[in-house]
Amino acid sequence: MASSTAAAAPESGRAALLKAFDESRTGVRGLVESGVSTVPDLFVHPDPYASIPLALPGVSIPVVDLSLPAPLAAAAAAEAARDWGFFYLVNHDALVPSDYPGKALAAVRAFHELPATERAAHYGRAMDSGVSYFSNVDLFRSPAASWRDTIQLGFGPTRCEAERIPPVCRSEIVDWEAHATAVARAVMLLLCEGLGLPEATLEEASCLDGKLMVCHYYPVCPEPDRTMGLVPHTDPGVLTVLAQDRVGGLQVKHTNQDGQSYWVNAEPVPGALVINVGDLLQIMSNDKYKSVEHRVVMNPCEEARVSIGIFFNPGKTGESVFYGPLLELATSENPPKYRSFTISEFLGAFLKRDLASKALIEHFKL
Repeated sequence: MASSTAAAAPESGRAALLKAFDESRTGVRGLVESGVSTVPDLFVHPDPYASIPLALPGVSIPVVDLSLPAPLAAAAAAEAARDWGFFYLVNHDALVPSDYPGKALAAVRAFHELPATERAAHYGRAMDSGVSYFSNVDLFRSPAASWRDTIQLGFGPTRCEAERIPPVCRSEIVDWEAHATAVARAVMLLLCEGLGLPEATLEEASCLDGKLMVCHYYPVCPEPDRTMGLVPHTDPGVLTVLAQDRVGGLQVKHTNQDGQSYWVNAEPVPGALVINVGDLLQIMSNDKYKSVEHRVVMNPCEEARVSIGIFFNPGKTGESVFYGPLLELATSENPPKYRSFTISEFLGAFLKRDLASKALIEHFKL
């Protein structure tokens, strides 16, 4: 896999290279361990950082301070969700112990930096146990692979088998899921208040019950300008709680009031979590909150990046349960902008596209 021949290879040749990479069972970290000095063509993104410019220094996503009185915190969260779709959450000490999420991030790093043979024993794309370790969820669908490996864990509505979580990070991952859920609950209360809804509206719609955790590892890259850590995309669910280490790379696309778009660095802020709105919350809020594109760029520093994201989604997934704009927000003055659908239809539409596709919300527009 150290060779760079995929670009000139026919599609069948590319498929064979993808298969060989996947069957190595050691991910992108394995490429780095093998001593690659260039990015293999499977991972090359043509001019990945072209077009939309970077924001000027000093531009940042908003901050929501949980130590403020609840009405002020709710107003700040609503404004951030409406204008940016992203914000830093600070002063969450009452919900998160001081040694988290640091302990969880360190444990995830420890797993990804185990010897290749130990990691390979966990490698696989099947989620039948609720736990999987792989490189690129859309490896066989995307035009170019991204420079990252992932442990993925389902925590709801069906909880993963804890004994299948790698021992080196098991207890820390389980603990962080509980702490992050407390954070998500608090944020959902604020966002409901910001919409003028009863505080428990999203929780009663089971939006805390569907939980998927992704523990990403972005290895050091020999040619950071030729590939990406994560392509521009929006998150499909209701809400994402992200913990990131001190190695930067996350960027958020922001469009200002003049219609100008640019990428904003979401730099790691000590003590802060990153919160973002997903596609489903944009739909449920009838476009009052927005789900925006974000990406991870490769960092030239000589240290791998680690992040843990938890996607919160409805847990009620039956065929008789429908989601769409909340009734209280869809009025004659502000009619619904989306049709209703089941979660199985929603997720089916998501899984049929590659990660970079931006068509998910459009699929449900009236």
